[in-house]
Formats: sequence, C-alpha cells, structure tokens
Amino acid sequence: MKHGTFFWFFLPTAAAMLLFIAFPIVSVLVQSVYAPHEQVIREVENCTLFGCTTTTVVDQEATRAIREAEPLGRFVGSGIYTDRNHLALTEVAAAWAAASDMGRFWTQLLNLPFYGALAFTLTYTLLVTPASILLGFAIALAVNAIPRPARGPTIFVSLLPMIVTPLVGALILFWMVDARGVLGAALQALAGDPNLSVKASTPLMWAMLIVYGIWSTAPFAFVVYYAGLQTVPQDTLESAMIDGATRWQRIRWVIVPHLLPLTTFMALIKIMDNFRVFEPIVSFNAGAHAQSLSYFIYSDLGGETRLLSSAAATSVLTIAGVVVLLSPVLVRTWRSFGRAGA
Repeated sequence: MKHGTFFWFFLPTAAAMLLFIAFPIVSVLVQSVYAPHEQVIREVENCTLFGCTTTTVVDQEATRAIREAEPLGRFVGSGIYTDRNHLALTEVAAAWAAASDMGRFWTQLLNLPFYGALAFTLTYTLLVTPASILLGFAIALAVNAIPRPARGPTIFVSLLPMIVTPLVGALILFWMVDARGVLGAALQALAGDPNLSVKASTPLMWAMLIVYGIWSTAPFAFVVYYAGLQTVPQDTLESAMIDGATRWQRIRWVIVPHLLPLTTFMALIKIMDNFRVFEPIVSFNAGAHAQSLSYFIYSDLGGETRLLSSAAATSVLTIAGVVVLLSPVLVRTWRSFGRAGA
C-alpha cells in the first residue's frame, strides 16, 4: 500500500484515538496536578450601640477574581497523589512504624480509601479474569461435543448472561441473595443461621460480586472459544486419535496451543474490563462493603461537592494500574511475535 493511501486510510482511526483517548488522558493528567482555589475569607467588624463584633465572611469578588485569573486552579503538583485519599504516603509510613506485625499493618493499610478500593479491584480482576476464561472454554468444549441439532438452544441458553443488561442481571441476583430470596434462604439453611445476611457481610458480598462477575463475563469467552474451535484442523485431531491420544491429551496438545492467541486476546480485554468494575457494586448497593477504583471515582464526582482533582488523580492511578496488569501479557505477546518473525 502506498504511503498516501495508507495515510488517508488510517487518518479517521488516528483522529478518533486522539480525540476520544489521548486528549482525555492528557486532560485528566493536567487536572490531577491542580486543586480548586480556596475561598478568600476576610474579617468584618460590626459596631452597634452595644459594642463591636468581628465576623468572618467569604469575599466573593476576590474569590471570583482568583478563579478567573487561574481557571485550572492552584498548582499542587503531586500533592493530590500523596494525600490521605490516594497513596497516603505519610499514613502508610506511620502505619508501618506503629504496626507490630504484618497483619495489623495490612488492616490499617486497607482502611485507607485508595488501598481499600485497590484491594477489591485487584481481587476481583485476578479471580474473575481466569475463572471466566476457563469457564467459557469448558462450556465451548461441551457445546462443541454435543449433537448439532441441540447446539442452537444450548448456545442461546449459554449466552443469556451476556444478553441480559448488566444492571438488570445484577439486580436479579441482588434480590435472589436477599434473606427472603431463593439463594439467601438456601445459604441460611446451609449455614444453620437464620440471621445470616449476604448484604451485611463484607466477605460474602465480595464473594457474591465475584460470582456475578464470572457468571456475566463467561459467555464472551464462550463465544470466542466456540468460534475458535471451528477452526481447529480436523486432520490433526484425527491423527492424534489414530495415535491413541485421549480426549484430554487432544485438548492439551492440539486445541489449547491452537487457541492460545485467542486466550491472549481475551486476557487483554477482560483485564481492562474487570479492572473498571462498577455496575455490580451499584446494583448490589455494596458501597459499604466493596469499593472499586471506578466506584471511588464515581464517589468523588457525585454529591454536592465534586472533587474533580481527586477523581482525576484516581483516574491516572487506575490507568497506571491497567498498564501494570497488562504488561506481562503484552511482553509475552511481543516475544511470541518476535519469535514468529524470526
């Protein structure tokens, strides 16, 4: 392809990436190093027949003048990143110095807002991502092995979690785990505790969110793997069967290597998707028990006071976290590409 043709072919994609990805990231990065101006406070003396009193009032004109002169706010550099709501370097150092053991230190660390949200986000991502991929792969193998007339209905049922709107699906499960719901009553019977409540227990709420994440994202892996299974060379499978390979050996040595590029693709997509978990927490009303980084940003932007700078700093840290998690997959892909090119 000629350079000119390639330029005009790639221009719309490059423009969209700059407009909707690069510019917002730069904007968020800039906002994260500026904090809103504080209001100008001045003292006013009021004198009456009974004496003089001093009161403090907000100087609206002076405050407005400062904000107009510096619309971005006051430059604070990395101050927002190191405050108590984010990396909390001072608080972490104090907790480390005062803690008598690692358990106490981790407890104090997870009580800090950012680290608590980071802990749930990482736990959710590291458990949901491989579990949903493995479950989708297992379903794809099972569906591919059943007779063709039964595959259509089976595929439809397998795709229901992906067809249902995430918010609706989470709400359905939310009411099912209620004390009056099917799952909630079953858990009470199994535990022998009529007062057991998933909604009141932090560990159970985490477990329920993770279960929902696996249930709702596994169909995507199933669709990708099922499509990939249709491209597996039948000659290779038949040769393995003639050589006496068992079903497990055919899966291990023929199917899995063939589907490895799809696994890499799904790992990249699912890590990015699971790291920004948000809808289940809102649907389960689980903000008191579990907060993700995305929910942390939502909390900063909600309410009467919008903490734009704090939300921007959390967004930058979230992007950095995604890059760190994606790095092993990207490095592996790059090395595989390099070996293939050689």
